[in-house]
Amino acid sequence: MRQELEYTSAGSGTLLIVDDDEINRGILENIFAPYYMIEEAENGKEGLDRILREPSGLCAVLLDVMMPEMDGLEVLQHLKEQELLDKIPVFLITAEASDSVMKEAYRLGVMDVISKPVVPYVVLRRVQSVVELFLARKRLGDTVRLQEQELIERAKKIIELNQGMIETLSAAIEFRNGESGEHVRRIHDITKFLLTHTRLGDELTKEEIDNIALAAVMHDVGKIAIPDAILGKPGRLTREEFEIMKTHTVQGGYLLEKIPQLRDSGVYEYAYDIALHHHERWDGRGYPDGLKGDEISIWAQIVSLADVYDALTSKRVYKDAFTREESLRMIREGECGVFNPWLLECFFEVEPEICKLYEDMKKEK
Repeated sequence: MRQELEYTSAGSGTLLIVDDDEINRGILENIFAPYYMIEEAENGKEGLDRILREPSGLCAVLLDVMMPEMDGLEVLQHLKEQELLDKIPVFLITAEASDSVMKEAYRLGVMDVISKPVVPYVVLRRVQSVVELFLARKRLGDTVRLQEQELIERAKKIIELNQGMIETLSAAIEFRNGESGEHVRRIHDITKFLLTHTRLGDELTKEEIDNIALAAVMHDVGKIAIPDAILGKPGRLTREEFEIMKTHTVQGGYLLEKIPQLRDSGVYEYAYDIALHHHERWDGRGYPDGLKGDEISIWAQIVSLADVYDALTSKRVYKDAFTREESLRMIREGECGVFNPWLLECFFEVEPEICKLYEDMKKEK
């Protein structure tokens, strides 16, 4: 398993000396003790166990080659497998500095090979320079990660601001339409619930589902272009008035096209399609384009059904709310347009839970 490692702050840390010769360990300890905490291991296996047990805090490892139980090259191999050699600088300090040993050590990822007997000021300088380099690299990495996190937080705030603007605009249109603004919230919640709790969302990622649910909020944004006399009329619309009302789909697409900030987001393609096509019907008798069957995107179909369900079960300026039982009968029997049979099957499977969402919303008000 890959080990995660964070160095301690600069100027501190523990240097591990792995050597089976007590005199050699003593010489190296004498050189480095003024600058680092020192730990020792008498063979390769003991040294490897110490590294793997707690890699955090080790600023360097000084490793002999010829040792009992496990030699230095075997230790390097294990550290390479654990991807620790990019995080802990390891120095091979050995009298066995043949070309083959050096070649294999560098292949595995050792930082440096230092021949015995060591020259104190040389080995100290070589080790300290690398340790400082690793610490500087870590500090830089921490700074970059911090900046990345700050950018992510800023992006989240921008996204939240954009979502707030979208929801505010959509709610304002609902107020103009004589609604409370809760309609767009319910459409959002139903759409997300259907995509999350049924097979309808099996091919979509969580991000895509979130974007579709947010896009559903803007399904009626084109109603901003519909005259008040038609939008708020309490009775049945005339044929001419209904033709004007139908244009809210095209007007919605046109309006969304004119918002550059939206076009740069992942919501746009769903919002445009839903605004334009949420009144299309499975049998091709919808508007504005007369799309039929799978020509209509699944998200536009879902919003269409959610819109009908909410319209039937809610009081509007032109009607009282139907009962839940009557609303479901009308949807099932096609009195409000023909829907995709698979969509209806998924909807009726979870409708009791959707109904509970409505009850919970009423409690929150």
